[in-house]
Amino acid sequence: MEIKIYPDPILLENCKDVVNIDEGLVSTAKEMINIMRSVDGIGLAAPQVGILQRFFVCIDFANENREDSLVLINPKITEMEGRTESKEGCLSIPGFYEYVYRYEKIQIDALDLDGNEVIYHPDGLQSVVFQHENDHLDGILFPERMSQIKKDIFMKKINKEFK
Repeated sequence: MEIKIYPDPILLENCKDVVNIDEGLVSTAKEMINIMRSVDGIGLAAPQVGILQRFFVCIDFANENREDSLVLINPKITEMEGRTESKEGCLSIPGFYEYVYRYEKIQIDALDLDGNEVIYHPDGLQSVVFQHENDHLDGILFPERMSQIKKDIFMKKINKEFK
């Protein structure tokens, strides 16, 4: 399993809902967590490793030492509030960072690896990470969240680098 790098077309695909949480999915999620941590990432979505299913892994920022990870399966953002600007990067666009706007607080409903419904009410960095990773499941990369002028300049830079 390896991280797909822009402009890999799989990064622009919509993912399908996970219909069966089985040992294969559990094993894949654990491997994704190991990959994410090995490259000092804070989140990794299934399409970033070539899997077109709706789930992602990320650091649990509720834990101060950041040793815990979360797996969100079939996540849906159901409430959004406020606005915050954060400098984002992406493991699939290595070396490039830019400021984007996100919701400050959200509610996100998902399933965990046991198939239990979970509801998160993150704010701050956890909210940003959830939104960033959730976008990947819809084939959206973070430059899409920039103003058109910033996006055009940014895309020109990354297209020059990755082509």
